[in-house]
Order: sequence, then C-alpha cells, then structure tokens
Amino acid sequence: MQPRNMSMSGVVDLAAVKAAGEAKAKAEQARAESARQGGPAAVPASSLVFDVDEAGFESDVLQRSAEVPVVIDFWAEWCEPCKQLGPLLERLAQEYNGRFVLAKVDVDANQMLMQQFGIQGIPAVFAVVAGQALPLFQGAAPEAQIRETLDQLIQVGEERFGLTGIVVDRDAAAPEGARGPAPVPAGPYDALLEAAAQALDANDFAGAVQAYKNVLSDEPANSEAKLGLAQAELLARVQKTDPQQVRKDAAENPADVPAQLAAADLDLVGGHVEDAFGRLVETVRRTFGDDRDRVRVRLLELFEVIGPDDPRVGAARTALARVLF
Repeated sequence: MQPRNMSMSGVVDLAAVKAAGEAKAKAEQARAESARQGGPAAVPASSLVFDVDEAGFESDVLQRSAEVPVVIDFWAEWCEPCKQLGPLLERLAQEYNGRFVLAKVDVDANQMLMQQFGIQGIPAVFAVVAGQALPLFQGAAPEAQIRETLDQLIQVGEERFGLTGIVVDRDAAAPEGARGPAPVPAGPYDALLEAAAQALDANDFAGAVQAYKNVLSDEPANSEAKLGLAQAELLARVQKTDPQQVRKDAAENPADVPAQLAAADLDLVGGHVEDAFGRLVETVRRTFGDDRDRVRVRLLELFEVIGPDDPRVGAARTALARVLF
C-alpha cells in the first residue's frame, strides 16, 4: 500500500497563507538572528506534539512552519484508525527529534480547518512547510511507508526552504498546552499486542495476523486485537496486487466477486471508505448463495477496520440490511 498523494511536487497554497518566498525569507532571517545570538534556542521534547484549533492555527502552525515542517494529524475520538495512527505519529515526532513537529486537530471541534484542507475522511495527514500545505496520506499506512513520507517531507523542507528543524532539550519542562504521548496502563496482552504491532509495522502481515489471533483466541472481545487483525488481513491482501489491473478488472467485470473484493480493499486503504462500502453493498445485491455470503463477510471485516462508531459504518450497515432483507 502506498500513502495517498505522496508526491511532494504538488504544493497547494492555502487561502490564508503568505507566499512561499516571504515565508522562506522570514525563516532565513530568523536563522540569521539566532546565529548572531549564539545558536537556536532549544525547545522541550514535549512541545514536539501539541493540540491546535482554529484560533491558534496561524501562530501554532503557519508561523511555526517557517522554522520546521509541521505535520498535521486530523483525527476524531470516534475514529478507530485514528487511535492507531495518532500514537504512532506522536512516537515518530519524538524519534525524529525536532526534524518536524506534530499538530493534532480534532475535526469535530474544528470543522472550518477540515473544510479548508478539503478532507473527505479521517485519519488524514497533511504538512505545512514555509506556509504551504502538502497532502501526505489519508487512511491506514504501515510505519515504514509513513517514515518514507516523513523523510521526503524533511528533504523538501531542507532543499526548497532551508528548514533544518529545531533543537530539542530533553531536560526542559514542557510549555503549557504542549503534550506528549499519553501513558497507557499495562494489560495482560500488552506484550502480544506490541509484538503484533511491530510485525505490522515491519510489513510482516502474516506474523501480525497470527499474533492478533493469539490474543483473540483467549479474549475474543479484545477490541484492539480485532481492529489490528482486520488491518493486518487487509494489508496482506493488497500487498502484492497491481492496483491498475485490479481497477481494470473491477470496471470490466461488475459481476466478478473476486475483482470487486480486491477493488474494495484498494478503495479502503486509499481512504475512499464510502466507495469501498458502496461497492460491496452493490455486489451483495447482485449475488446469491455462497458468493453473497463471501461479500457480506468481507464487508463486515472492513467495518472492523474503520470502527463501529464511524457514521459511514452505520450508513453501510443500513444499506446492507436493505439489500439482504
């Protein structure tokens, strides 16, 4: 799976953002001033991750992007994939040690920002570099490919705008409003779940599937393992597919169940959740017997990937009920 919109060449201006040249000049001026004063001031490690809202977007994101790339994680409390992606991005922000900072935007509380960035589904990740917005990816993505995207982002910041990041003081106290990853209480399956997550990040999808199944064999209701298993199985299916051929086969053969299942998988990993659900609901309507049951089961598996509280899952469940009954 490739993150959506990975190309760094299509920089998009935001309506309220200053020109890139002006932002670059401001960044260069700030660096020159810092050098005259004996070097850049260090910031606390905990300030690498912070919440941002519409009122603070100008100062917390746009102005800060003149010094360091700002990655923006658009999330919501009801979004199950967000609960997997968010902690991963927070951990990477700490690991990259000032090469980028992470801004967290709760879309339920900041609808205007969501509209301004043209976001159709979450999780969605953007970056702002020297006052300009870059779409990074939408939906689920393995850690290795997220790292690749971040490396490209950092390279763009350095080569186009001369941004070399910020200096981090790991002993400094956190400023008010900044936050680091929230501590998570240990549980009986933490080691197994961590092993499964590491396998997933390493693209060892078979290993991740087995590890999540090991948890579910003892605790069938474990929500984290159910979500992880659904994600691992999805990524395993799309890992070796040819996206163009899959799309071609699905378009040419609407009644071909395997073709529609494969296309729905690609829809979902690309962030096109409603397209994936709609495709499979329509395929259920067209099929009978074992084929219909196969498609229905796959749709339920994709519901697990998105999470039961997502309104798109509720709408698709209603549509599925209509065609079944």
